Amino acid sequence: MGFWIRGVRRRSAVGLTAVVWLFASVVQAQEPLAVIKIAPNAATFPKSFKAKIDAAVISNRSPAQNRMEAKRHGQDAADLVEATLRSEGRYASVIGSDLTDGPVPEAVLTVDPGPSFGFADPKVEWVGPLPQLGAKLAGEASMGLQIGAPGRASEVLDAEGRVLAAVEKRGYADVRALTRQVIVDHADHTLRPTYRIEAGQLVRLDGARVSTSGPTNLDWASSLIPWKPGDIYSPVKLADFEQRLVDTGVFDSITVTLAPDQDQQGRRPVLVSLTDRPWRSLEASGSYATSEGVGIEGKVNWYNRTGRGDTRTLKIQGSRLKSGLDFEFSFPHWHRPRQTLKYGAGVTQQFTDAYDETSAGVRFDLTRARDRSSYTTVGAALDATRTVGKSAVALTTLSNSVSGATVSLLGAVYIDQSDDLLNPRRGWRLDVRSEPILSLSGGAGQGFLKSQAQGSLYLPLSEQARTVLAGRLHVGSIVGVTVDNVPVARRFYAGGGGSVRGYSFQGVGPRLPDNTPKGGTTVWDGSLEVRQRVKGLWSVVAFADAGSTSDGIAPDFRSVSAGAGLGVRYDLGFGPVRFDLAVPLSSRAGDPTYQIYLSIGQSF
Repeated sequence: MGFWIRGVRRRSAVGLTAVVWLFASVVQAQEPLAVIKIAPNAATFPKSFKAKIDAAVISNRSPAQNRMEAKRHGQDAADLVEATLRSEGRYASVIGSDLTDGPVPEAVLTVDPGPSFGFADPKVEWVGPLPQLGAKLAGEASMGLQIGAPGRASEVLDAEGRVLAAVEKRGYADVRALTRQVIVDHADHTLRPTYRIEAGQLVRLDGARVSTSGPTNLDWASSLIPWKPGDIYSPVKLADFEQRLVDTGVFDSITVTLAPDQDQQGRRPVLVSLTDRPWRSLEASGSYATSEGVGIEGKVNWYNRTGRGDTRTLKIQGSRLKSGLDFEFSFPHWHRPRQTLKYGAGVTQQFTDAYDETSAGVRFDLTRARDRSSYTTVGAALDATRTVGKSAVALTTLSNSVSGATVSLLGAVYIDQSDDLLNPRRGWRLDVRSEPILSLSGGAGQGFLKSQAQGSLYLPLSEQARTVLAGRLHVGSIVGVTVDNVPVARRFYAGGGGSVRGYSFQGVGPRLPDNTPKGGTTVWDGSLEVRQRVKGLWSVVAFADAGSTSDGIAPDFRSVSAGAGLGVRYDLGFGPVRFDLAVPLSSRAGDPTYQIYLSIGQSF
């Protein structure tokens, strides 16, 4: 029978190191290396410690077959337990090891974690020239170690990282940490860390030296620099510069680093290396809905043809409801960072239950990003249209063909605070837009204002977001005109995959005598979903939708059409494949008995 005791009872100076390797060794856990028991005389043994120790000794090794192997397992387990306890601020632990009797022995550890050691007198020792007073005080204040708090090893390392970050942020690009000293005092159960920091010299920036084998215009790339020559170095500004290049979407790789040496003016240039992505790409996507049929879309993208991070896109789409051809130019950072100019032209044919329309138009949009997922947009568009619609006359419905043009302006705000574009689990989104529109037909003009807003909210009901409650609400209104004077293609409609599922496209709201959707000057529709991950990459969804349109000035919440259904999701990694089956709950003549929807991404 083997037995040994570990313990440290004397004052000592030690260097602490991270124990990340501890967790890497137990990822593929199978069996514990040893049985853990609490020492009878252990003063305190928190349950959280017991759970961490049990997890630490898990291993995928084969069980010991003899006493020699069992003793080796016990020694390794004791090392792991001691490292775990030290990471929790327990530096005076006592670990006893024994072996069970029998033909297949097993290691048993008796653990006394000992007292908790708390932080005392943390300080920074500056090596070499002192940094400026502001950087010095910021570095010392950033340690963030509370006197008396448990002296965990991870906190010691994190505090050192905070000191380095605070000093670097204030212009000391070459700041580095020398060997730290940590005194573990067993007399008063304290941990006294001293960080030895060498700040180096204050760095001032020069311009950027851009190298690329692609067509990128070097002057344009340099225009994205967020600092002026002579400015004090800032890692935030270098990261911002790199992000501006990333946002163009035309580069495969981007490297932004500070040159190691100063120039003749005592400044450090920034070295930039750019590798262009392939100059052309092809994209294809598809969807399916019972009432809309199969929809396909193909894109050809050309990148950086002018050398200013531009993208040109030719889009072709086709479905039972809508077909079209569109060409668009996009210029990022147009005249200022994070401002994108887009202009394009296209032709479209739509064949819906409410109207048929052929149109050709041109447009431009100017978008200014607040951050990577929130932006404002202003724009204008001119469209020439030929529309075949229907109108009610007495008790009958008459078709009429109208040729004309529309001139529209756009103001929009979009804010996305969700955690994922295609599969959000927490956060919210808001999209608000308003369009002053002038409709010209038969020598006369009619102006009106079309405004709408949509918000969505995602609430995880568990820490791992296995269950998510998602809600969406969309409202819209047209003012300045009656519904009969609004071109049929500009009215509000509800029903279908992006609105009230279970109904056909445009199937919710007032209808003409022959059951043709009339459309309205107001609309509202909303959805509520419970998204539940069940196993692996599979999830199920239960949902309910509702909405209506009307010809008033405010949304109608009385004549409501509702639908409900179930769905299945399969996560492809970048987003889920969505399959929904929905039924109308307040069907009328002409409504389908069910609808099926298949696409990529959540419904909202």
